[in-house]
Amino acid sequence: MSQTDILVVDDDDHLREVVRYALAREGYGVREAADGRAALDALAEQPADLVVLDVLMPELDGLEVCRELRRTSDVPILFLSSRGEELDKVLGLEMGGDDYLTKPFSPRELVSRIRAVLRRARPAPRQAPGEHAYQCGDIRLDAEQHRVWAGAEEIALTVTEFRILAVLMKRPGRAWDREQLADRAYPDARHVSERTLDSHVRRIRHKFREHELDPVETVHGLGYRLREDPRLP
Repeated sequence: MSQTDILVVDDDDHLREVVRYALAREGYGVREAADGRAALDALAEQPADLVVLDVLMPELDGLEVCRELRRTSDVPILFLSSRGEELDKVLGLEMGGDDYLTKPFSPRELVSRIRAVLRRARPAPRQAPGEHAYQCGDIRLDAEQHRVWAGAEEIALTVTEFRILAVLMKRPGRAWDREQLADRAYPDARHVSERTLDSHVRRIRHKFREHELDPVETVHGLGYRLREDPRLP
């Protein structure tokens, strides 16, 4: 099995050294970039399995790097930031991040978060033929291949967005409250705020609305369910 490759992006040399040591000790392969532009160059040369991405950096900040990556890639992204306000966390997740860790943090917590994000990024276990494919109108999801389409167009979802949509599509007609949906979409069972979950759902809906589809219906006062007819009027 090939070594998991993680790109650590931060302008703080000491922090990169601490993170590199913690990850290397766990058996991960680690590359480094000191700013956003260098990170994009490194990923263009060699894709990574996960990116640890500082938000506040010179040249190109982490949010801009994330925005650029999400145009072509669904690589898992774990944001690091000294700003812990919930609004900043929600913004990072809405940009396409998969998790957000506030500085200062313990190396043990960082490793735990990375493991959880990588678990969510793994393809679903192999199933009997036909059991891994789900259809809702023009939307088709293949859990085994970890791919989803709107008609003939493939939609690029982040790992977390894919898991949320998969939960909804596997049980059409069921209304999920936010806690139930988060429990199934986040297998590490960590606490996920309602605002965080809502941010991921908004991104799912936005990506499909570009194709005149919307797979998610809001159940007011409760949560969400799969829309019976995803076509927009």
